[in-house]
Amino acid sequence: MRCAYVESQDPDNPLHGLRVGGRPDPGAPAEGWVPVTVRAAALNQHDLFSLRGVGLPAERLPMVLGTDAAGVLDDGTEVVVHSVVPSPGWAGEETLDPRRTLLSELHPGTLAERVWVPARNVVAKDPALTWAEAACLPTAYLTAYRMLFDAAALRPGQTVLVQGAGGGVATAAVVLGRAAGLRVWVTSRSEAKRARAVDIGAHAAFQTGTRLPEQVDAVVETVGAATWPHSLKALRPGGTVAVAGATSGAMPPAELNRIFFRSLRVVGTTMGTRAQLEALQRMLVATGARPVLDGVVPLARVGEGLGRLAAGEVFGKIVVDVALPEEDRARAA
Repeated sequence: MRCAYVESQDPDNPLHGLRVGGRPDPGAPAEGWVPVTVRAAALNQHDLFSLRGVGLPAERLPMVLGTDAAGVLDDGTEVVVHSVVPSPGWAGEETLDPRRTLLSELHPGTLAERVWVPARNVVAKDPALTWAEAACLPTAYLTAYRMLFDAAALRPGQTVLVQGAGGGVATAAVVLGRAAGLRVWVTSRSEAKRARAVDIGAHAAFQTGTRLPEQVDAVVETVGAATWPHSLKALRPGGTVAVAGATSGAMPPAELNRIFFRSLRVVGTTMGTRAQLEALQRMLVATGARPVLDGVVPLARVGEGLGRLAAGEVFGKIVVDVALPEEDRARAA
């Protein structure tokens, strides 16, 4: 099968070890797994982490990349893949399993013509969503959904600050927050990204670190060290910062005095449950909101998409169209 995979890892030049080519279909790793013929898959920072050697041990190479996909079961059912795989015997919420993995960490990922997943890890795809839109949901949009409505427990009319406009989770938080009736503010160093964030639904956009007109109910934080002090200062007393990443560094000053004196809540979260993925899809269909696409590339050009992602040039999601016949891929590009 054709796929994009990690052959070797380089922390400074992640694309050096990327390969696109043929690999054997791995088959079902255990009873109860089903094959999905992939129609579209989205790129994530997780793919770059794997190429850099973060979270993917070298002894598991070669490893097929990808955590997001939408595709078709052998019986023709159209599905979205939930990529959180709990350990054997785990009975609780899958995100709380300390031995959970994502596709492409222990088992081959979704940037392939075919991926095997546990039968419970597929969700029926709503026909209202395109393949590209559905492929965006399992990582960035599911993470943003859980941050807004579970970790931060936001309700219509409240104000949320989204740090770092442009990233996959950040754009998802803007789209979902606006659709849910929140007042959405964003920050970015880039004037162009601030303007684009307003175009997709943010009520206001500010230069990173700027003093805001008033304090907010919650902050969506995926940037880390570069924005952490501002996130804490921006919160009203009793507010919540929901943390799902730290792309600029994971060890900022904790500022514990501010946290306890103002009764702030810091809630860590990662990905989301299968039930939340179903709820996210229903929300998009009911509201008409849709994922923001930066572009669609064929599998043969996945390196270009990952290169733009690594350079911070992406606004929204880059989707890989795995299903197009070879002769159509050049036209799609």
